[in-house]
Amino acid sequence: QILEAITTLRCSEDFSMERLELLGDSVLKYVVSCHLFLKFPNMDEGQLTSSRVDIISNAALYGFGIEHKIQGYIRDAAFDPRRWLAPGQLSIHPVPCNCRVNSEVVTEDINVKVGQLCDKGHRWMCSKTISDCVEAIIGAYYVEGGLRAAMAVLKWLGINVEVEEELIGQFLSASVQTYLPKNDVIEKVEAKLGYVFLMKGLLLEALTHPSLQESAEGYSYERLEFLGDAVLDILLTRHLFYSHKDTDEGELTDLRSASVNNENFAQLAVKHKLYQFLQHSSGKLPENITEYVDSLENPSMDKVNLLSDAALRGPKVLGDVVESIAGAILIDRKLDLEVVWGIFKPLLSPIVTPEKLELPPFRELLEWCNKSGYFLGIKCTDGIKRTDGDKIEATLDVQLKETLLVRQGCGKSKKDAKAHAASMLLKDLEVEGLIVPKNASNTQQFQDHRNIFDAMDIQLSTPTRGKRSAGSKIAASLDKPVDWPVRMSKGGPRAGLYEFCKKLQWPAPNFDCAKVEQSVPTPQGQGFTFASTIKLHIPNSDVISLTGDCFADKKSAMDSAALLMLYELQQRGRLQVQEIHVS
Repeated sequence: QILEAITTLRCSEDFSMERLELLGDSVLKYVVSCHLFLKFPNMDEGQLTSSRVDIISNAALYGFGIEHKIQGYIRDAAFDPRRWLAPGQLSIHPVPCNCRVNSEVVTEDINVKVGQLCDKGHRWMCSKTISDCVEAIIGAYYVEGGLRAAMAVLKWLGINVEVEEELIGQFLSASVQTYLPKNDVIEKVEAKLGYVFLMKGLLLEALTHPSLQESAEGYSYERLEFLGDAVLDILLTRHLFYSHKDTDEGELTDLRSASVNNENFAQLAVKHKLYQFLQHSSGKLPENITEYVDSLENPSMDKVNLLSDAALRGPKVLGDVVESIAGAILIDRKLDLEVVWGIFKPLLSPIVTPEKLELPPFRELLEWCNKSGYFLGIKCTDGIKRTDGDKIEATLDVQLKETLLVRQGCGKSKKDAKAHAASMLLKDLEVEGLIVPKNASNTQQFQDHRNIFDAMDIQLSTPTRGKRSAGSKIAASLDKPVDWPVRMSKGGPRAGLYEFCKKLQWPAPNFDCAKVEQSVPTPQGQGFTFASTIKLHIPNSDVISLTGDCFADKKSAMDSAALLMLYELQQRGRLQVQEIHVS
């Protein structure tokens, strides 16, 4: 487990720290939340959240890791046999030291290569890698020894948190003295939960909206919601971690995001009618809840229309009350997580599985574009006047080989607006036959598409009703060739070509590498080289196909083909190549 916790994805091993880091993140959040909740009973939810962030932020974890020199143990680069040395040997592939470690330990130099070892044994590492490793170590100790072991390693790291039974007793005593429960409400909620509270006041607090705190009661569910958020997080993350051991870290993160969110908890509150017992004095709250309940109980409503209006998403109060109930049960049972899980597992069922996982529309569209070699155009406009208030409008477009697809969506936030537009674009792509409908498996959906950007190993810069056009989005801008800088170092020609295609939103080029047998061995000792053929489809024009020079490795062969394509585009008056040579 420890070896896994100190191994990053850059090592290209069959295992890495990501799964343990996800679990450790939840464990850390839970332990710190319990400590703050019990240690500081007079802190409000905002103060508790701020204090928790100070302890579990990446910057704080980085500091704890550096203090214990964890960075020296992290495996952050793939094993290179050419760089391995037996004692007394000298490397025939030297990497001169330019680290300047005597004068600085932090750098923004773009020429520094993260993870690469120099001849003096120095290497640069991202600060987040160190903070992630700290979380992964916490996760590893939790897997091997449970919460007791995890808290021991927290203490070793210098994260001084304690969860003593004496603090729980003090909190429960205060709870009994303060609250006068309404028995009829409490008994009905207990029947729905299948659990009878020992301290009834905890449940009443968990059902009390802040609007009553301001008017009469003097307490609300906010503190318990702070605790319950961490409780459900660790319970669901732990369940997913152990239930899907063969699931990679990316999909495990998606499963966690799909399970631990306000929308999921809001639907639980509606499904089990817990919202009916919410104690509040807000005039608008019942209207918002009723509108949301109606939208869930009417399956004929178009999902795309739902996404266009953030008001139809679950009101935050519904998710909050579910989290606060989880926090109340945890305190009532003196931090017995297994009891809480026994109560909430049937309430949360069915819990999402990899087979049933649905990505958010915008994320799904982005992944499809990456796999298919298309670029997604994004434009957001604030302050759009609508009958139901000001909205944000998002315009998304995808330039296919012969067709330009454009969709616009509105929402109260950029996230909602992009989700609305992405949902409609996905439907357009289904009509085009480029995406298999939702009921098909993800494997079938993407089987004909390679993730071109990952395969080419390059870095790109961050990136009305629907309408369709038979032309290219940027066609009018090609009257004059543009000056286009191209780095001549390894990977530069590929990146330059991709950036140009992205700017014009042309489909990304395709590379096909083939072995070429050599009668005389190459300097590397192999009897073959690689030649790369590149194909570029210019919308509403032709397909250019070229073959580059032969090289000993595939990436250099692809660079040769990409550079050839750039000069072909220069010949056609599309751009003017400006070679940049870096010493």
